[in-house]
Amino acid sequence: MYFQSMTELVFSVTQEADGGFVAECLQLPIFAQGDSWEELGTEVQDAVSGWHFDRTPPQWIRLHLVRDEVFALK
Repeated sequence: MYFQSMTELVFSVTQEADGGFVAECLQLPIFAQGDSWEELGTEVQDAVSGWHFDRTPPQWIRLHLVRDEVFALK
């Protein structure tokens, strides 16, 4: 099954404990990881190109960095 053409894909990005990054697309089952932010960008582009190898790719890719912080009350 293919999803209708999209102009933008949004990825939720989290930073791993080892410093690397993991990106998960919110619209399609596309995942990527990289040791640096720059590498992650390249890996996301490769993953999106692979998913759209026979389809029109989106115009834009948005990486949304999500930080999960826990604070203790004093």
